[in-house]
Amino acid sequence: MRANPDSGAAIGARLDRLPMAWPIWRLVLLLSAGAFFEIYDLFLTADLSPGLVRAGIFRPEGAVFWGLSSQATFAAATFGGLFVGTIAFSAVADRLGRRPIFTFSLLWYTAATAAMALQSTATGIYLWRFVAGVGIGVELVTIDAYLAEFVPKRARTRAFACNAAVQFLGVPAAAFLAWILVPRSPGGIDGWRWVALISAVGAAVVWAIRSRVPESPRWLAEHGRDAEADQIVGDLEAAVGMGSGATGPAAEPRSEDPAPRRLGRVIGMLVVFQFFQTIGFYGFGNWLPTLLAAGGASVIHSLQYSFAIALAYPAGPLLCLLFADRFEPKWQIVVAALGVAGFGLLFAEQTGSAGIIFCGILVTFANCAMSYAYHAYQTELFPTRIRVRAVGFCYSWSRLSTVFSSFMIAFFLARFGRTGVFAFIAASMAVVALVIGVLGPRTRGRSLEETAAGPGAPARGFR
Repeated sequence: MRANPDSGAAIGARLDRLPMAWPIWRLVLLLSAGAFFEIYDLFLTADLSPGLVRAGIFRPEGAVFWGLSSQATFAAATFGGLFVGTIAFSAVADRLGRRPIFTFSLLWYTAATAAMALQSTATGIYLWRFVAGVGIGVELVTIDAYLAEFVPKRARTRAFACNAAVQFLGVPAAAFLAWILVPRSPGGIDGWRWVALISAVGAAVVWAIRSRVPESPRWLAEHGRDAEADQIVGDLEAAVGMGSGATGPAAEPRSEDPAPRRLGRVIGMLVVFQFFQTIGFYGFGNWLPTLLAAGGASVIHSLQYSFAIALAYPAGPLLCLLFADRFEPKWQIVVAALGVAGFGLLFAEQTGSAGIIFCGILVTFANCAMSYAYHAYQTELFPTRIRVRAVGFCYSWSRLSTVFSSFMIAFFLARFGRTGVFAFIAASMAVVALVIGVLGPRTRGRSLEETAAGPGAPARGFR
């Protein structure tokens, strides 16, 4: 069925007029609960490596695969899968809807991670980690679009901060379980296997979430399913105490479609941004235990430090809830990227436990602020009909980057130590700050239909 642009604009305007009341926050929390399992699974890349070394499956040093270290290959397999998932399958969420892909991809990667837990060779680990990465890649971009399309424009960045706080609970959860289980073998089973198998709990939880989350009304309107979209928005209006159709200024009919020149410019900017931002985020998160071990920490101490630092992942976005919607998202990204660079260089010089944990927390805070801000930001820049596909394409470059940067970090760590790694990260964050600061459009307080179409003229709004 062909979509009616005026209907899509009206649905968007009604959603933007909703107060940020409990029914909306409930949707945010349910979607974020699904994201918790994806982040838990994703950060196993760092936390399982010491256990895989302990089990004799990975070697701590030396050439094991194409002349590359086990840790680098494990990370590359993860992000190779994420690359395939985001670039090859994200368009399915634009075609079939947000809700079914949200469900299917979560089941996919939890099953693949359970299969990985049963492997006893490095090759088997790499293969199933790649398969799990495909599902995680689709899930990440689908949840972003799902969230952006439900939340009123004045609270969108704050909703993404809340989403980040909930999903990043998966980081300390994975770190804590790794700290407790990885050095041990409960029931005669290697601890790293227990940590991976716990991820499969997400398969049971997702069915409870699925039944309570409706399809995106914007997606429904885009596909000509106006009656369903109207029903969902009407239910939300009733839940927050507003009449159906909600009084207020009428939606101005306008096309969401941006001019091709503007769309190409946005995609180019985000491709460069994504390629470099992930070097700071995952270059620190995925390599933290290894970076600590390179500074002389034992396996147990490195996991203890990692757990202490991981507590900052959910705490950072919670603090950012205080100001997330008060400042332009593009400048939040710029400031956070510069923070990752500066705090990372300080972290590299620390030798005492207090300094390591404090500077690690600062790096993590900055990474989390950059993460929630850009997840909100990039979803705002594309029209509903191609939102997941376009975000997935841009996002896939961060996955491809992480495949290569994993090997680059292994190279810098082997030859220049932690200082060399953080110099590499700082240079990448400088590129992030520059490209967003110079080319990024402003989005604060604007509807998705406005930011996707551009403010009047095709390229206006790039300041």
